[in-house]
Amino acid sequence: MTVTIDLTLDCTNAQLLAGFWKTALGYVDEPPPPPFSTREEWLAQFDLPEGESVEDGAWLCHPERTGPRLSILKVPEPKTAKNRLHIDIGIPAEGEPAQRWASVKAEAQRLVAAGGTILTEDEGHHVVMADPEGNEFCVAAASA
Repeated sequence: MTVTIDLTLDCTNAQLLAGFWKTALGYVDEPPPPPFSTREEWLAQFDLPEGESVEDGAWLCHPERTGPRLSILKVPEPKTAKNRLHIDIGIPAEGEPAQRWASVKAEAQRLVAAGGTILTEDEGHHVVMADPEGNEFCVAAASA
């Protein structure tokens, strides 16, 4: 039996994080499940608590439906501790180690421009970053 996994991020602003992670991963908004034509229609089948809306969640996927889906859901409590599970972003990087490291650093700067923050760097290996709500992730050269 083959299983799949989805990753879920709790947050306070689902649309902000969805925009960041679409930029970071190249993901797109996942269409609603059949037979629904919109997320609003899909959510209408659930008994949502008063004040909750479709804006409180985002569902992302790889454009070719490879890799895990990412659900981003608003929760009332803030992030209080380091993630026990985090995302590693492996970027294509070719050449000598210095060239590969330059590619990693360039990707980290691209994600800073998108709202991320650099937390630490392991020189020549990976950059530890945080998304706009403080969820940690790493950027490194993809394994060949």
